[in-house]
Amino acid sequence: QVQLVESGGRLVQAGDSLRLSCAASGRTFTNVAVGWFRQAPEKEREFVAGVSRSGSITSYGDSVKGRFTISRDNAKSTVYLQMDSLKPEDTANYYCAAAQKWRGIVVSKEPDAYDYWGQGTQVNVSS
Repeated sequence: QVQLVESGGRLVQAGDSLRLSCAASGRTFTNVAVGWFRQAPEKEREFVAGVSRSGSITSYGDSVKGRFTISRDNAKSTVYLQMDSLKPEDTANYYCAAAQKWRGIVVSKEPDAYDYWGQGTQVNVSS
């Protein structure tokens, strides 16, 4: 079992930076890949970024490549999402999720691959 709690979401202006955190509890954290997804009203859940259990493999959605950076600190059981050059279209509820499949070595972009989800943190970017 892995429990996930996101934090760091707030209202910012276009061009600003923001860092989200995903704090995990549970003994299997070091064996899971972690992904960040987002969902805006009336839109489907979108893959943002993911990181393998060791942190050596990362993956990004096309809309955030070059602006967002995912990282993890296994000693703190925390995954971070650094978001730079924010745009109004980045406004959404951001969720982190953990995947046990493939023992955390593979980073999937599919929501169905993830077993545990947090409650989300809201990010609003004003123009």
